Amino acid sequence: MVRDLDQTIFVAGHRGMVGSAIVRRLRALGYGKILTAGRDQLNLLDQAAVRTFFQANSIHQVYLAAAKVGGIHANNTYPADFIYENLMIEANIVQAAHLAGVQRLLFLGSSCIYPKHAEQPMKEEALLTGILEPTNEPYAIAKIAGIKLCESYNRQYGRDYRSVMPTNLYGPHDNYHPENSHVIPALLRRFHEATQRGDEEVVIWGSGKPLREFLHVDDMAAASVHVMELDDDSYRANTQPMLSHINVGSGADCTIRELAETIAKVTGFTGRLGFDATKPDGAPRKLMDVSRLKALGWQASISLEDGLRDAYNWYVGNVEQARTS
Repeated sequence: MVRDLDQTIFVAGHRGMVGSAIVRRLRALGYGKILTAGRDQLNLLDQAAVRTFFQANSIHQVYLAAAKVGGIHANNTYPADFIYENLMIEANIVQAAHLAGVQRLLFLGSSCIYPKHAEQPMKEEALLTGILEPTNEPYAIAKIAGIKLCESYNRQYGRDYRSVMPTNLYGPHDNYHPENSHVIPALLRRFHEATQRGDEEVVIWGSGKPLREFLHVDDMAAASVHVMELDDDSYRANTQPMLSHINVGSGADCTIRELAETIAKVTGFTGRLGFDATKPDGAPRKLMDVSRLKALGWQASISLEDGLRDAYNWYVGNVEQARTS
Protein backbone atom coordinates (compact mmCIF):
# COMPACT_ATOMS: atom_id res chain seq x y z
CA MET A 1 0.00 0.00 0.00
CA VAL A 2 1.34 3.40 -0.97
CA ARG A 3 1.26 5.69 2.04
CA ASP A 4 -1.10 8.63 1.45
CA LEU A 5 -0.49 11.18 4.22
CA ASP A 6 -3.53 13.20 3.12
CA GLN A 7 -6.00 10.44 3.96
CA THR A 8 -8.36 10.96 6.91
CA ILE A 9 -7.85 8.25 9.53
CA PHE A 10 -10.34 7.64 12.32
CA VAL A 11 -8.83 6.16 15.48
CA ALA A 12 -11.63 4.81 17.66
CA GLY A 13 -10.53 4.62 21.28
CA HIS A 14 -7.81 7.28 20.98
CA ARG A 15 -7.72 7.95 24.73
CA GLY A 16 -6.88 4.35 25.62
CA MET A 17 -3.39 2.91 25.89
CA VAL A 18 -3.36 1.35 22.41
CA GLY A 19 -5.38 4.03 20.65
CA SER A 20 -3.19 6.85 21.96
CA ALA A 21 -0.07 4.94 20.86
CA ILE A 22 -1.51 4.52 17.35
CA VAL A 23 -2.19 8.26 17.19
CA ARG A 24 1.43 8.95 18.25
CA ARG A 25 2.71 6.55 15.60
CA LEU A 26 0.58 8.01 12.81
CA ARG A 27 1.67 11.55 13.67
CA ALA A 28 5.32 10.49 13.74
CA LEU A 29 4.90 9.10 10.22
CA GLY A 30 3.50 12.41 9.00
CA TYR A 31 -0.23 11.75 8.88
CA GLY A 32 -1.96 15.07 9.47
CA LYS A 33 -5.65 14.18 9.20
CA ILE A 34 -6.27 12.02 12.27
CA LEU A 35 -9.89 12.03 13.35
CA THR A 36 -10.79 11.28 16.97
CA ALA A 37 -13.95 11.51 19.06
CA GLY A 38 -14.22 11.11 22.82
CA ARG A 39 -17.21 9.61 24.62
CA ASP A 40 -18.59 13.10 25.16
CA GLN A 41 -18.67 13.58 21.37
CA LEU A 42 -19.62 10.11 20.14
CA ASN A 43 -21.30 7.21 21.94
CA LEU A 44 -19.99 4.12 20.16
CA LEU A 45 -22.85 2.07 21.62
CA ASP A 46 -25.35 4.24 19.69
CA GLN A 47 -25.72 2.76 16.21
CA ALA A 48 -27.44 5.81 14.73
CA ALA A 49 -24.87 8.21 16.18
CA VAL A 50 -21.97 6.16 14.81
CA ARG A 51 -23.57 5.97 11.38
CA THR A 52 -24.18 9.75 11.37
CA PHE A 53 -20.55 10.35 12.40
CA PHE A 54 -19.23 8.32 9.46
CA GLN A 55 -21.60 9.97 7.02
CA ALA A 56 -20.53 13.43 8.23
CA ASN A 57 -16.80 12.76 7.82
CA SER A 58 -14.86 11.66 4.76
CA ILE A 59 -12.97 8.76 6.37
CA HIS A 60 -10.46 6.64 4.44
CA GLN A 61 -9.11 4.31 7.14
CA VAL A 62 -10.27 3.13 10.58
CA TYR A 63 -8.26 1.79 13.52
CA LEU A 64 -10.78 0.07 15.79
CA ALA A 65 -8.99 0.24 19.15
CA ALA A 66 -12.06 1.12 21.23
CA ALA A 67 -13.13 -1.53 23.73
CA LYS A 68 -14.35 -2.12 27.25
CA VAL A 69 -11.37 -3.68 29.03
CA GLY A 70 -10.47 -4.79 32.54
CA GLY A 71 -8.73 -7.38 34.65
CA ILE A 72 -10.01 -10.70 36.02
CA HIS A 73 -12.05 -9.06 38.79
CA ALA A 74 -13.86 -6.73 36.37
CA ASN A 75 -14.47 -9.50 33.82
CA ASN A 76 -15.91 -11.78 36.51
CA THR A 77 -18.08 -9.05 38.01
CA TYR A 78 -19.50 -7.52 34.80
CA PRO A 79 -19.57 -10.30 32.15
CA ALA A 80 -22.77 -8.99 30.52
CA ASP A 81 -21.30 -5.50 30.17
CA PHE A 82 -18.12 -6.86 28.63
CA ILE A 83 -19.78 -8.96 25.96
CA TYR A 84 -22.56 -6.49 25.14
CA GLU A 85 -20.48 -3.32 24.94
CA ASN A 86 -17.65 -4.87 22.93
CA LEU A 87 -20.05 -6.53 20.48
CA MET A 88 -21.94 -3.28 19.98
CA ILE A 89 -18.83 -1.13 19.54
CA GLU A 90 -17.31 -3.33 16.85
CA ALA A 91 -20.60 -4.03 15.07
CA ASN A 92 -21.57 -0.36 14.97
CA ILE A 93 -18.19 0.79 13.66
CA VAL A 94 -17.70 -1.95 11.07
CA GLN A 95 -21.22 -1.56 9.67
CA ALA A 96 -21.00 2.25 9.61
CA ALA A 97 -17.58 2.09 7.93
CA HIS A 98 -18.94 -0.26 5.28
CA LEU A 99 -22.00 1.90 4.61
CA ALA A 100 -19.77 4.97 4.31
CA GLY A 101 -17.55 3.24 1.75
CA VAL A 102 -14.49 2.86 3.96
CA GLN A 103 -12.36 0.19 2.30
CA ARG A 104 -9.56 -0.27 4.88
CA LEU A 105 -10.09 -1.02 8.60
CA LEU A 106 -7.95 -2.61 11.32
CA PHE A 107 -9.60 -4.38 14.25
CA LEU A 108 -7.60 -4.86 17.44
CA GLY A 109 -8.36 -7.98 19.43
CA SER A 110 -6.65 -9.87 22.24
CA SER A 111 -4.63 -13.03 22.87
CA CYS A 112 -7.49 -14.25 25.10
CA ILE A 113 -9.28 -15.40 21.92
CA TYR A 114 -7.27 -18.62 22.07
CA PRO A 115 -8.33 -21.74 24.00
CA LYS A 116 -7.27 -22.03 27.62
CA HIS A 117 -5.09 -25.05 26.85
CA ALA A 118 -3.81 -23.98 23.44
CA GLU A 119 -0.46 -25.42 22.42
CA GLN A 120 2.44 -23.05 23.08
CA PRO A 121 3.42 -20.85 21.38
CA MET A 122 -0.11 -20.06 20.25
CA LYS A 123 -0.58 -20.06 16.48
CA GLU A 124 -3.38 -18.27 14.65
CA GLU A 125 -4.73 -21.70 13.66
CA ALA A 126 -5.59 -22.40 17.33
CA LEU A 127 -8.63 -20.12 17.10
CA LEU A 128 -11.92 -21.95 17.85
CA THR A 129 -10.19 -25.27 18.59
CA GLY A 130 -11.01 -25.49 22.31
CA ILE A 131 -12.63 -24.08 25.45
CA LEU A 132 -11.79 -20.51 26.44
CA GLU A 133 -10.52 -19.30 29.81
CA PRO A 134 -13.79 -18.95 31.83
CA THR A 135 -12.79 -15.73 33.63
CA ASN A 136 -12.74 -13.64 30.44
CA GLU A 137 -14.87 -15.75 28.09
CA PRO A 138 -17.45 -12.98 27.37
CA TYR A 139 -14.70 -10.55 26.36
CA ALA A 140 -12.96 -13.22 24.27
CA ILE A 141 -16.20 -14.16 22.51
CA ALA A 142 -16.73 -10.52 21.55
CA LYS A 143 -13.21 -10.28 20.15
CA ILE A 144 -13.64 -13.50 18.16
CA ALA A 145 -16.87 -12.05 16.78
CA GLY A 146 -14.92 -8.96 15.72
CA ILE A 147 -12.49 -11.05 13.70
CA LYS A 148 -15.35 -12.91 12.01
CA LEU A 149 -17.23 -9.65 11.44
CA CYS A 150 -14.27 -8.28 9.47
CA GLU A 151 -13.83 -11.52 7.53
CA SER A 152 -17.53 -11.63 6.68
CA TYR A 153 -17.57 -8.09 5.26
CA ASN A 154 -14.46 -8.96 3.25
CA ARG A 155 -16.09 -12.08 1.81
CA GLN A 156 -19.50 -10.57 1.08
CA TYR A 157 -18.61 -7.00 0.13
CA GLY A 158 -14.97 -7.15 -0.93
CA ARG A 159 -13.81 -4.94 1.92
CA ASP A 160 -10.25 -5.00 3.27
CA TYR A 161 -10.86 -5.26 7.01
CA ARG A 162 -7.93 -6.76 8.91
CA SER A 163 -7.38 -7.96 12.50
CA VAL A 164 -4.39 -8.04 14.83
CA MET A 165 -4.22 -9.93 18.13
CA PRO A 166 -1.76 -8.46 20.66
CA THR A 167 -0.08 -10.25 23.52
CA ASN A 168 0.05 -8.63 27.01
CA LEU A 169 0.58 -4.91 26.44
CA TYR A 170 1.99 -2.23 28.74
CA GLY A 171 3.23 1.35 28.50
CA PRO A 172 2.04 4.96 28.72
CA HIS A 173 -1.67 5.44 29.54
CA ASP A 174 -1.94 1.98 31.12
CA ASN A 175 -4.41 1.37 33.95
CA TYR A 176 -2.68 1.66 37.34
CA HIS A 177 -5.76 1.06 39.47
CA PRO A 178 -4.68 -0.84 42.64
CA GLU A 179 -7.34 -3.56 42.13
CA ASN A 180 -8.19 -3.66 38.43
CA SER A 181 -4.80 -3.34 36.73
CA HIS A 182 -2.80 -6.02 34.92
CA VAL A 183 0.47 -7.49 36.14
CA ILE A 184 3.01 -4.90 34.89
CA PRO A 185 1.21 -1.72 36.02
CA ALA A 186 0.27 -3.44 39.29
CA LEU A 187 3.88 -4.39 40.01
CA LEU A 188 5.28 -1.03 38.90
CA ARG A 189 2.97 0.70 41.34
CA ARG A 190 3.66 -1.74 44.20
CA PHE A 191 7.45 -1.56 43.77
CA HIS A 192 7.34 2.23 43.50
CA GLU A 193 5.31 2.55 46.68
CA ALA A 194 7.53 0.03 48.47
CA THR A 195 10.60 2.04 47.47
CA GLN A 196 9.01 5.27 48.70
CA ARG A 197 8.18 3.67 52.06
CA GLY A 198 11.55 1.96 52.39
CA ASP A 199 10.02 -1.53 52.63
CA GLU A 200 12.43 -4.42 53.01
CA GLU A 201 10.34 -6.89 50.98
CA VAL A 202 7.76 -7.06 48.21
CA VAL A 203 5.70 -10.24 48.09
CA ILE A 204 4.39 -11.39 44.71
CA TRP A 205 1.50 -13.81 44.21
CA GLY A 206 2.43 -17.30 43.03
CA SER A 207 5.71 -19.14 42.63
CA GLY A 208 7.23 -16.71 40.14
CA LYS A 209 7.73 -19.59 37.66
CA PRO A 210 4.98 -18.98 35.06
CA LEU A 211 6.19 -17.63 31.73
CA ARG A 212 4.54 -14.57 30.18
CA GLU A 213 5.11 -12.49 27.07
CA PHE A 214 4.95 -8.69 27.13
CA LEU A 215 4.97 -6.05 24.39
CA HIS A 216 5.40 -2.30 24.74
CA VAL A 217 2.39 -0.46 23.36
CA ASP A 218 4.54 1.63 21.00
CA ASP A 219 5.68 -1.60 19.35
CA MET A 220 2.02 -2.63 19.12
CA ALA A 221 1.18 0.66 17.41
CA ALA A 222 4.05 0.24 14.96
CA ALA A 223 2.91 -3.29 14.14
CA SER A 224 -0.68 -2.12 13.67
CA VAL A 225 0.28 0.56 11.17
CA HIS A 226 2.59 -1.91 9.42
CA VAL A 227 -0.24 -4.43 8.97
CA MET A 228 -2.66 -1.71 7.87
CA GLU A 229 -0.23 -0.45 5.23
CA LEU A 230 0.69 -3.85 3.78
CA ASP A 231 -0.10 -4.19 0.10
CA ASP A 232 -2.94 -6.57 -0.75
CA ASP A 233 -0.73 -9.22 -2.32
CA SER A 234 1.61 -9.49 0.68
CA TYR A 235 -1.26 -9.59 3.15
CA ARG A 236 -3.28 -12.20 1.27
CA ALA A 237 -0.21 -14.37 0.61
CA ASN A 238 0.26 -14.80 4.37
CA THR A 239 -3.36 -15.05 5.53
CA GLN A 240 -6.55 -16.90 4.64
CA PRO A 241 -10.04 -15.45 4.09
CA MET A 242 -11.42 -17.26 7.15
CA LEU A 243 -8.19 -17.27 9.17
CA SER A 244 -7.01 -13.74 8.57
CA HIS A 245 -6.00 -12.44 11.99
CA ILE A 246 -2.35 -11.81 12.82
CA ASN A 247 -0.66 -12.34 16.18
CA VAL A 248 1.40 -9.42 17.50
CA GLY A 249 3.98 -10.10 20.19
CA SER A 250 7.64 -9.88 21.08
CA GLY A 251 8.22 -13.55 20.30
CA ALA A 252 9.93 -14.02 23.68
CA ASP A 253 8.75 -14.59 27.23
CA CYS A 254 10.12 -14.36 30.76
CA THR A 255 9.21 -15.75 34.17
CA ILE A 256 7.22 -13.64 36.60
CA ARG A 257 10.31 -13.72 38.83
CA GLU A 258 12.45 -12.26 36.03
CA LEU A 259 9.79 -9.61 35.40
CA ALA A 260 9.73 -8.68 39.10
CA GLU A 261 13.54 -8.48 39.21
CA THR A 262 13.58 -6.13 36.22
CA ILE A 263 10.83 -3.96 37.74
CA ALA A 264 12.80 -3.80 41.01
CA LYS A 265 15.80 -2.55 39.02
CA VAL A 266 13.76 0.02 37.11
CA THR A 267 12.02 1.40 40.23
CA GLY A 268 15.16 1.38 42.38
CA PHE A 269 13.84 -1.16 44.87
CA THR A 270 16.75 -2.80 46.73
CA GLY A 271 14.85 -5.04 49.17
CA ARG A 272 13.95 -8.72 48.97
CA LEU A 273 11.52 -10.37 46.58
CA GLY A 274 9.11 -12.81 48.17
CA PHE A 275 6.79 -15.25 46.40
CA ASP A 276 3.57 -16.53 47.98
CA ALA A 277 3.27 -20.01 46.49
CA THR A 278 -0.11 -20.50 48.19
CA LYS A 279 -1.58 -18.08 45.63
CA PRO A 280 -2.50 -19.32 42.11
CA ASP A 281 0.02 -19.22 39.28
CA GLY A 282 -2.42 -19.40 36.40
CA ALA A 283 -1.32 -21.00 33.13
CA PRO A 284 2.32 -22.15 33.15
CA ARG A 285 3.02 -20.37 29.86
CA LYS A 286 1.34 -17.94 27.46
CA LEU A 287 3.35 -17.10 24.35
CA MET A 288 2.21 -15.98 20.90
CA ASP A 289 3.59 -17.47 17.70
CA VAL A 290 4.56 -14.41 15.66
CA SER A 291 5.99 -16.18 12.62
CA ARG A 292 3.16 -14.87 10.42
CA LEU A 293 3.95 -11.26 11.41
CA LYS A 294 7.70 -11.80 10.85
CA ALA A 295 6.95 -13.18 7.40
CA LEU A 296 5.10 -9.93 6.74
CA GLY A 297 8.24 -7.93 7.60
CA TRP A 298 7.81 -6.74 11.19
CA GLN A 299 9.24 -7.64 14.59
CA ALA A 300 9.39 -5.95 17.99
CA SER A 301 12.29 -3.59 18.77
CA ILE A 302 11.74 -2.34 22.36
CA SER A 303 13.45 -4.46 25.02
CA LEU A 304 11.55 -5.33 28.19
CA GLU A 305 13.83 -3.27 30.44
CA ASP A 306 13.71 -0.21 28.16
CA GLY A 307 9.95 -0.55 27.84
CA LEU A 308 9.44 -0.91 31.59
CA ARG A 309 11.60 2.16 32.20
CA ASP A 310 9.46 4.15 29.78
CA ALA A 311 6.25 2.92 31.42
CA TYR A 312 7.59 3.72 34.89
CA ASN A 313 8.64 7.23 33.88
CA TRP A 314 5.14 7.84 32.51
CA TYR A 315 3.58 6.51 35.73
CA VAL A 316 5.72 8.76 37.94
CA GLY A 317 5.13 11.79 35.73
CA ASN A 318 1.38 11.33 35.41
CA VAL A 319 -0.42 8.95 37.79
CA GLU A 320 1.80 9.38 40.84
CA GLN A 321 2.23 13.10 40.36
CA ALA A 322 -1.53 13.58 40.05
CA ARG A 323 -2.14 11.39 43.11
CA THR A 324 0.26 13.26 45.37
CA SER A 325 -0.31 16.82 44.15
